[in-house]
Amino acid sequence: MTSLPLAPAFSLDTFSGEPLHLADFQGQKHVILVFNRSFM
Repeated sequence: MTSLPLAPAFSLDTFSGEPLHLADFQGQKHVILVFNRSFM
């Protein structure tokens, strides 16, 4: 079985200002990222 490449490491700030790192979820669960063009 061929393994898929890992996503690049990055972090984003939450709405409360805390940093959230993608690596924190590695091996734990699926992650879905949604980038909206604007907030309504």
